[in-house]
Amino acid sequence: MDHLINHPGLLAVFGIVVLVMLLLDLGVFNRNSHVVSTKEALIWTVVWISLAMVFSGVIYYYMDFENFARFQSAYWIEKALSIDNLFVFILVFTFFKVPKELHHRVLFWGIIGALVFRAIFIFAGVELINHTYLPAFELFGHVVEINVVLTIFGVFLLVSGIKSWFAKEDHSEEQDLTKNFAVRMVHKFFKVSNEYDGDKFFTVKNGVKMVTPLFVALMVIEFTDLVFAVDSIPAIFAIAPDDPFILYTSNIFAILGLRSLYFLLANFMDKFSKLKYGLAIILSFIGVKMIISPFVHIESLVSLAVIASVLTLSVVLSLLFPPKKEKEVKELE
Repeated sequence: MDHLINHPGLLAVFGIVVLVMLLLDLGVFNRNSHVVSTKEALIWTVVWISLAMVFSGVIYYYMDFENFARFQSAYWIEKALSIDNLFVFILVFTFFKVPKELHHRVLFWGIIGALVFRAIFIFAGVELINHTYLPAFELFGHVVEINVVLTIFGVFLLVSGIKSWFAKEDHSEEQDLTKNFAVRMVHKFFKVSNEYDGDKFFTVKNGVKMVTPLFVALMVIEFTDLVFAVDSIPAIFAIAPDDPFILYTSNIFAILGLRSLYFLLANFMDKFSKLKYGLAIILSFIGVKMIISPFVHIESLVSLAVIASVLTLSVVLSLLFPPKKEKEVKELE
């Protein structure tokens, strides 16, 4: 936690920027529920990415290049791994028939929940890592210090990467979410209305307080974020296992820009068919990095170069070689 104590100014700047932007987002630009246009989504996407880049520049100025590279690596890892969340957003909104003008409201409060849970995961994870180092020993003339948690994370990510490569994509809008854990929990503890009540999460019918389908959709998205965090949080620990400041700030900047990215890419998600292979390679690379870290140190700049190259290549290949179904449709036309 020394990194937080040593840089209170940076932490204060981060907190102020996030708070001001959230207040502007909800209280000014989205005070009234409305359908987010592609232009608006593009502007907000540029704004959030620009803020992250500027903040990384501040880190470089007040800290050093190593921390700048760490921030950039952790940011783009989280950004890349969050792409799957966009598919879930589409699925949830379709299944619960959430009106388009209410999508932003659900995602906004979903992000607020993510801010809290990510903080718990990251700070608890750093503390756990600090207490799980095995006694140092000498190997081939070098002192080696193995961390149990990082090694387990590494194996987990490597296996996840391999499984992701061979996994069949199933982003069907016809999936049944009634058996989702979050849906079952909501129905267990609350009375659920069958109808929406504007943009309200709670309503009163016949004198009985109930939650609306909008609240159920929000809970599914919150639960899904927890599930996806199982992959993304261990992944960023490979970048800066002892620095919660870099991990949390990069993670939150990536998460905050996810809503606008959803509105920007919702209609084009099928265009990135090769992205899953890129993410599989990134997960595997990070897993290997964590496993061999006690013996071989991979510089943050190298990690950043690998992540950026793989992401760029997977997007380019997706655009150059679209899915067969898309090709068939074009030929018929």
